[in-house]
Amino acid sequence: MSKYFLFVFQFILLAAKAQNFTAGDNGSAVKFLISNLGFDVEGTFKGLQGTIIFDEKNLSASSFNVTINSNSIHTENGTRDRHLKGENYFNVTKYSQIRLVSTKIAKSTTPGYFVFFGKLTIKDTTLDIVFPFTAVAEAGAYRFKGEFRMKRRDFNIGGKNTISNELKVILDVLARKN
Repeated sequence: MSKYFLFVFQFILLAAKAQNFTAGDNGSAVKFLISNLGFDVEGTFKGLQGTIIFDEKNLSASSFNVTINSNSIHTENGTRDRHLKGENYFNVTKYSQIRLVSTKIAKSTTPGYFVFFGKLTIKDTTLDIVFPFTAVAEAGAYRFKGEFRMKRRDFNIGGKNTISNELKVILDVLARKN
């Protein structure tokens, strides 16, 4: 019985050290960069929300579960934005959120970096994703920065047209301590 109590006590101590943070739009940016007819098009998403548990000394206790509002897509062109919100692209009336959930957080071999292993869900497609990121402590918060490349057609976004299949996603997330 005492071994069981000791195990439970140690688990509680480890969980208590991991810090809970809330991700939100204030101070954060979710951007993308894609080529269209050979020109780079930038865009952003808003509606960032979610929970991040992070302890750089105990990464096995760390996790990310965040979403963005797909209807918030903004490219500085209203006509293009309406098109991207439609059925052939993000279909925002049916799929209102894009979700990123970690399955593992690890230390990178590059000093100052961590590695995110997880699942990215866009529309009705969920795929594995891995990317490096930094985590910098700020007053009562952490700033997480990372970027990754993805293929939009893997997520049934658009068809074969003038837009590049590959795009870059840039994350700068300020998560405040709960």
